Amino acid sequence: DVFQPVLIKAYDYDFGFQDDFLGATSIDLTKLDLQHPTDLHLALTESGLEADTGAQSWGEIFLTVTLIAKTQEEKEMHFSRGTKTVSVGSGGETAVKKLKTQLWDSVVNIVLVEAKNPVLIKAYDYDFGFQDDFLGATSIDLTKLDLQHPTDLHLALTESGLEADTGAQSWGEIFLTVTLIAKTQEEKEMHFSRGTKTVSVGSGGETAVKKLKTQLWDSVVNIVLVEAKNVTDENTSSDIHCRFKLGSDKYKSKVVPRTSSPVWAEQFDLHTYLDQSKVLEISLFGREELGKCSINLNELAAEETHKLWTPLEGGASVLILLTISATLGSDTVSHLSNCDDSSSDQHLLQNKYNLWRSLSDINDIGILVVKVFRAEALAAADIGGKSDPFCVLELVNSRLQTNTEYKTLSPEWNKIYTLNVKDIHSVLEITVYDEDRDKKVEFLGKVAIPLLKIKNNEKKWFGLKDKKLLNRAKGQILLEMNVYYNKVKASIRTFNPRETKFIKPEQRFKRIVFIRNVSRIKGLIMEIYEILKLMNSCFQWESVSRSIISLTIFLITTYFFELYMAPVFVLILFIKSYVWIKVENYFNPSLKDDEIEESDDGTVDDEDDETKNEEKKSLKEKLQTVQEITTMIQNIIGEIASSGERVKNTFNFSVPFLSWLAIISLSIITVVLYYIPLRYLIMGWGINKFTKKLRSPDAINNNELLDFLSRVPDVDEKIMYREYKIQANHHLNATDDRKRKKKTV
Repeated sequence: DVFQPVLIKAYDYDFGFQDDFLGATSIDLTKLDLQHPTDLHLALTESGLEADTGAQSWGEIFLTVTLIAKTQEEKEMHFSRGTKTVSVGSGGETAVKKLKTQLWDSVVNIVLVEAKNPVLIKAYDYDFGFQDDFLGATSIDLTKLDLQHPTDLHLALTESGLEADTGAQSWGEIFLTVTLIAKTQEEKEMHFSRGTKTVSVGSGGETAVKKLKTQLWDSVVNIVLVEAKNVTDENTSSDIHCRFKLGSDKYKSKVVPRTSSPVWAEQFDLHTYLDQSKVLEISLFGREELGKCSINLNELAAEETHKLWTPLEGGASVLILLTISATLGSDTVSHLSNCDDSSSDQHLLQNKYNLWRSLSDINDIGILVVKVFRAEALAAADIGGKSDPFCVLELVNSRLQTNTEYKTLSPEWNKIYTLNVKDIHSVLEITVYDEDRDKKVEFLGKVAIPLLKIKNNEKKWFGLKDKKLLNRAKGQILLEMNVYYNKVKASIRTFNPRETKFIKPEQRFKRIVFIRNVSRIKGLIMEIYEILKLMNSCFQWESVSRSIISLTIFLITTYFFELYMAPVFVLILFIKSYVWIKVENYFNPSLKDDEIEESDDGTVDDEDDETKNEEKKSLKEKLQTVQEITTMIQNIIGEIASSGERVKNTFNFSVPFLSWLAIISLSIITVVLYYIPLRYLIMGWGINKFTKKLRSPDAINNNELLDFLSRVPDVDEKIMYREYKIQANHHLNATDDRKRKKKTV
């Protein structure tokens, strides 16, 4: 019936999984001319119905359709397909018997690279739910066919299907009409480029053409939902949640208990499309809608994290962090081809953050420029041995993302990003993910780089690590970073509280973490014990000479001690550590504390989570209470160990910037204590503490010393920030082979 439209559906074939629906379209046969080929360019939509004109486009499909009218004989043959009649009989009696045949009456197109090799055709008996039965094979010699001319073939089916096997038993017959058509060069290029699109990429004046898998969205909108305020009591009759809508993408936040200031701290992604509105709709719901607002994304700059307090119609306001990133193409602001790397721009940035401008805009500490070139030897996340990698850059609450490179283990992004530095002691985290179906991701590797360790204009390979940044992961990434900052502003910021990171990993009790924290505490206690033991040995006169020297120093220090000598003593410890480090580096120049050899696998972390069966027992709630208590103890022990290690690492010049800052601060304190009596300093300190809240109601009650120490890395953070020395590829492969052999053994 030609009055019924033909529905065509497109799918993404996933081997071993359910195929993904890519869209549908329909063909109105009444608009076609009989016996005349018609080229169609149709849009794929969700429904595929022609009447659904306002539907979002999911892609395009190109068809050549020919409507052929059947003769009466062909119609009868079609409706009688599946049977044929033969005469059978015995003893003079004859009867007509129907035998099963197969009439496909269908057209199959095969693209050939060359016409020299024969085409092998196999016939099967389809058995639903069982293995199909082989019915025979035959082959077509393409060299005997005329170009552009249909040829009717009557071929015998045999077991092998080879033309040379002339004496083989016949398994049946097959009737074909074959036409050999030569493709034009344009048609060849269209065929081999299907499913991809080309973009121009390049840097330094060089331009190349790169093929990319076609994707529907043109950018990713990352949203961090932080909190809401001023939700009135009458609107908090039920639990509260937030809804987001951007075109066809929707997201519903988790539900929080009723309160006037709900906190979510959750992160999610929405996608923008070329043919849809870029207006983000935000709605706050309780039992009913409490308020809503909209944000026009066209008014926000791309590749930049925006902190927005969005007022709602109901009087409440919502705090979100919004970033538009993962833009595609060479014309985007984040592409390296649009980057001007002239020395004049770098000179302008250096002048902007020089010491002479230390008092202007005290919160503008610096700027970080990151160039993400490419990655190599990534782990294969897909069944076909490939991955669809993309890269995410995070600096505290700022988050940027590259586009996705499909079906490759060596992606090339060639992106450049600029991030504002609010604290020079922040750490840049770069994570590589694999994009999976349904917009899910799979972790491939990660690297953490403290800003103070960045060397400007250094193009360097970084080895990827696992999620906890303790062990080596497969792959490496090529980066170039430049950080420009004002040292005076950075020093002042050091004595202020750290910026709160809204998205943090959930803290749970883990046996291995608990044991590691206990070991860290034990190590510090043993060091203190050794010092006390040494002092006790002086009291016990185990060594006469040492006891005499200690007694003399104690008497002289007690008699002549002044308060300004206290920071001098601490300065002596800094000088001792600094001289020791310089001497050690002089005799061992290749030894670095922040690098690990490629063969060093780091700490093996075999954390065993609680099994689900144990969680489902009747004592589940009691066990959960125990887990909360042990988690609290674990975190307290970890904080104590971390504080002790931070003090120790301050003297060890683990972060030279902080050590020198401590030296300068102690020197200033020494001079102040020398010239100003202690009683006046204590009075000034007390007045400052008592009047601080009056002078600044929003001021945070803090301890400058603890704020300073929070910038010093502890032992775990030092391990996370170490870099792997990248070795030759053949050595990497050899190392991987040895690891596989060990695992096999």
